[in-house]
Amino acid sequence: MTVVYIGVGSNIGDRYGQIDTAQFFLEKKGITIKRVSPPYETEAVCKPGERQPKFINGVFEVETDLSPEALLDLLEGIERNMGRFHKGDWTPRTIDLDILFYGDQIIDSPRLKIPHPEIANRWFVLKPLSDLAPDFPHPLLKKTIRELLDKLS
Repeated sequence: MTVVYIGVGSNIGDRYGQIDTAQFFLEKKGITIKRVSPPYETEAVCKPGERQPKFINGVFEVETDLSPEALLDLLEGIERNMGRFHKGDWTPRTIDLDILFYGDQIIDSPRLKIPHPEIANRWFVLKPLSDLAPDFPHPLLKKTIRELLDKLS
């Protein structure tokens, strides 16, 4: 089993309920949820000149024996089941599920990049991640989550 950190966010409808539903679907598919960060309400990252509803963001700490690619397939299936059909389009979404870290693995393929390339730039990822794993070392940046959060703050 590998410890994986999954970023979760929602800015459409019952945002807290969408996150609970995503957790339910993960557990139903055999993913062990070890811990869940507190939720944080944050401004949406938008294209210049656009506005969106605020997000509720958090992080799930899970254990899985799925490969990173199989986990990505599962997360994208949950997103589709919950009404999200387009990734990377900066539009409002019922649910957003991103693999932040998969153990200490580094993956750089056209479809999957682990660690998530924007971790160090996003307070809404670093803050809930620091609630769960402040001393977790970023395998590329060689800094802990706490150090990355302090630098960003």
